Amino acid sequence: MKKILFASLMAVCVSVVSAQQAKTSSASQEKKETKSAAAENPNAPQLIFNEESYTFGEIGEGPQVTHEFKFSNPGKEPLVLSNVRASCGCTTPSWPKEPILPGKDAVILVTYNTKGRIGPFTKSITITSNAATSSKVIYIKGEVVKSDPEKSVPMEQPSMLSPK
Repeated sequence: MKKILFASLMAVCVSVVSAQQAKTSSASQEKKETKSAAAENPNAPQLIFNEESYTFGEIGEGPQVTHEFKFSNPGKEPLVLSNVRASCGCTTPSWPKEPILPGKDAVILVTYNTKGRIGPFTKSITITSNAATSSKVIYIKGEVVKSDPEKSVPMEQPSMLSPK
């Protein structure tokens, strides 16, 4: 009886594992077909940047600095940016939420907060879209240097108690 129960349990396990492998293989095949269909579309939108990296150089610590990354859609269909994500919380991207029509330009605005971040930095911004290349990465770089503290000590005033 134990042998029959054990054999039945093994058969169930084998069939479950086989079903999961078939499902994973099917899902993987569907992803490949979707990617190749988007890549093969001759009318697909395109995401072309004027520059993919910007260097601020040396920046005094404290203020927020901003750069505009200009891009165009030379494709034949509207370009939709579904997500623009920075590599850390000190960098904030702002992007157009409406579709960029074929032949039109737009801007992604990237702001970096220098407060408390002395030293060199390189931050990446990942753009996800419906373009033929669905993911694109752009970069900002620079070095935050310690700002000279303002002289907030008042000038010495003569005292009535001390002789001149």
